[in-house]
Amino acid sequence: MLARGSRPGQRGDRDTPSYVCDMTIGFASRAAVSGCVLCAAGLLALAPAAATTGPGADPGPRTTDAPASLLYRPGTHVRPRAGAPEVPDLSARSWLIADADTGTVLAAHDAHRRLPPASTLKTLFALTVMPALPSGIRHRVDPEELEGIGPGSSLVGVAENRTYRVSDLWNGVFLNSGNDAVHVLAALNGGWRVTAERMEEKARALGARDTRVKSPDGYDAPGQVSSAFDLTVFGRAGLRSPEFAEYCARAEAIFPARDGGTYPIVNTNRLLTGADGVAPYRGLIGVKNGYTSHAGNTLVAAARRDGRTLVATVMNPRPDDGHAVYEEARALLDWGFEAADRVDPVGSLDALRSAPPGGPEANAVAAPASREDDPDDRPVWWTITGAGLLGGAGVAVYLRLRWGPVPKD
Repeated sequence: MLARGSRPGQRGDRDTPSYVCDMTIGFASRAAVSGCVLCAAGLLALAPAAATTGPGADPGPRTTDAPASLLYRPGTHVRPRAGAPEVPDLSARSWLIADADTGTVLAAHDAHRRLPPASTLKTLFALTVMPALPSGIRHRVDPEELEGIGPGSSLVGVAENRTYRVSDLWNGVFLNSGNDAVHVLAALNGGWRVTAERMEEKARALGARDTRVKSPDGYDAPGQVSSAFDLTVFGRAGLRSPEFAEYCARAEAIFPARDGGTYPIVNTNRLLTGADGVAPYRGLIGVKNGYTSHAGNTLVAAARRDGRTLVATVMNPRPDDGHAVYEEARALLDWGFEAADRVDPVGSLDALRSAPPGGPEANAVAAPASREDDPDDRPVWWTITGAGLLGGAGVAVYLRLRWGPVPKD
């Protein structure tokens, strides 16, 4: 969302009290001014707090010289300068690498190709649901909340009639990719369908227009797709939230057991933990891996070195090697750190955030943000009504004090 500054009011002759008018007009002016002041106070008292700009806040889109339409073209896109290393030859059907701070896309292959995302979709789930659920909330799981989990789903071991903190459930989501934890959190967020709708709204607000959500946990479902571009957008946005960043970088945690005890869980992102013969990546700070039989392996990986943070997404590399997704992400990150200052951007992760919905042609040029783009920016009926009532009450009080009780008919 583009930052919007306040608009100072224009003061002219009409706003200046006139001392040559008769008393009735002068009084009306003073009463109107008093009412306006009280209206303003009502707005300040009733309106939601403005978004902060701390470490976890999203400062909004930035612009680059690269056209958004370039990334819609098929094939590999990179704009090397003299001395730039050659981009790695990867087997993934789609991939992208970008600078997390600026949003600059360094290179990409079929960036907007719509593919099933598997559990990397949980990044969007967390971005959508996490702000609504304080981590310290304790919740007793209803058996109905665990219904409908797809066969073969990854599970962390959430038990019915057991009480969990929301933070426990997020550990289950990020470390074990637990679809059972997602189901419970979605229930707390208003339900499965509501959560899917809100996830799509969040994706559009971030400028991720390839994503269609049918199953919030990333389980294969007809019509559920995302893209390397969108998943990189989600990973980058997640890193701006300290809570999200902490969960996605956590290698191990303790999870409550059914019998009242606990047991350890380990992050399934092998690039983070170094498990199963995959060497850990130096500087890795998350984000999320995934796998389904339909999607193949998917991975959003972020790493920080020498003050630079890169985010890379790899979707569906060669199926004969279960570790290919990690090794191709490693090669992409290595290339990015070496090439970042020696390539021109091929796009921006912010390019579509304020563009109108539609096809690639409509998305090619970003338009100025409008209030309709961001549901949180729309006027709220109770804010307007409350301010009006408070202002009106102030005028009535002023009249009563100035002229005394109003005679009844």
